[in-house]
Amino acid sequence: MKNESTQERLILVTNDDGYGSKGIRAAVEVARRFGRVVVVAPECMQSGMSQAITMFNPLYLRRVSQEEGVEVYAFSGTPVDCVKMAFDYLLKDRCVDLVISGVNHGSNSAVNVLYSGTMGAAIEGSFYGCPSVGLSVADHSPDADFEGAVYYGERIVRAVLETDLERPLCLNVNIPMGEPREIRGVRVCRQNRGYWREEFFRHEDPHGREYFWLSGAFVNHEPEATDTDEWALDHGYVSVVPVQVDLTDYARMPSLRRALMSE
Repeated sequence: MKNESTQERLILVTNDDGYGSKGIRAAVEVARRFGRVVVVAPECMQSGMSQAITMFNPLYLRRVSQEEGVEVYAFSGTPVDCVKMAFDYLLKDRCVDLVISGVNHGSNSAVNVLYSGTMGAAIEGSFYGCPSVGLSVADHSPDADFEGAVYYGERIVRAVLETDLERPLCLNVNIPMGEPREIRGVRVCRQNRGYWREEFFRHEDPHGREYFWLSGAFVNHEPEATDTDEWALDHGYVSVVPVQVDLTDYARMPSLRRALMSE
């Protein structure tokens, strides 16, 4: 049941899988329970684009559909381009109450947050002083089940909208595979320390030109830690990591001052 202020809210939805993806339909399902929804999403797949922006090519915006409470636009740029287009042009005279990015096919836990176009868009939304939530489900398959993402996405979005949380606010939310009843709950976590170790597979095309396919595996550097997003997902919990954009390594500053600033 919608409260009286629901229709006054404006929710921006975007993603990195494209405006026609199954995941964005799940994000819209969450968003429309809290207000009017405007979708500005990439025309095509933009996974792994992080904070990339388009500077040297023209950008094209087209309205895909409009129905009661939901407008959908496709944009030829990156996920961050989509957020900028929404705030700086399409919705510049309106107050956006929340940004939802996703629901992504595949987890954006650990170091993936740095590569993710989903989280790039969510982080960009927070730059505008708007609370932003990136939603991802730990299933890469095209027919991934988003029931758990919708259930917990609604719960988390409600808390963000109805609680006086300090801004800027950006949450990286990852939902494990499974139906809502199979998920054990929510854990507020820190980002796991781990990295991708890539492998390039070399091939030759019919003209003898070499080309490469990129593959790799994630290496968890702290598999025993129980306070990380990777642990939460592995144990059936929704992981919620508050994200900040200040990358300063404060713990390193004293030793650097001694090494670089001593007489």
